[in-house]
Amino acid sequence: MYSFCKRAFDIVASMFGIICLLWLFVIVSIAIKTTSKGPVIFKQERVGLNGKIFKIWKFRSMVTNAEKKGLQITSKEDNRITGVGKFIRKYKIDELAQLFNVLFGQMSFVGPRPEVPKYVALYNEEQKKVLTVKPGITDLASIEYCNENDLLDSSNDPESTYINTIMPAKLELNLAYIEKAGFWYDIGLIFKTFARILK
Repeated sequence: MYSFCKRAFDIVASMFGIICLLWLFVIVSIAIKTTSKGPVIFKQERVGLNGKIFKIWKFRSMVTNAEKKGLQITSKEDNRITGVGKFIRKYKIDELAQLFNVLFGQMSFVGPRPEVPKYVALYNEEQKKVLTVKPGITDLASIEYCNENDLLDSSNDPESTYINTIMPAKLELNLAYIEKAGFWYDIGLIFKTFARILK
């Protein structure tokens, strides 16, 4: 029953969101296209449900081929981020393109954030349990670690900090989410996410 309600909510809410935010998508697309070279949408391989690879969508906030010019993690002061990118990342507007991932069934509104294959390869058996549920746009870890970029900025070795400190802590929160997951619990996390962004 929970799975049915969750998927029904994802379909209805993602379609509603896409329709209502279409005007914003157009403005953001024009801003990205006219201020930097490259596509409007950035697509990156992530690991989804049961380890299946899919391409996550984001409005492009970095220079073209940014992954080839640095790490797969991003700090707030990363020089690969464009001028428009700084704004849309600050307010999480770049993530709104994932409404299409939700509509297509690759993601849900709530679930563990999907990771890149490089870091998933480092998961232990317990941590791999996060791959037994559909990944989401937001989760407990997204709320608790909304300042992740600040933590990476203050580190002398951002990737090491992410792998050894941030990632394990986020995975622990993801595992806790799986234990508590339910329709109304998911709705509560959505509202907490909005509150954190506005704050």
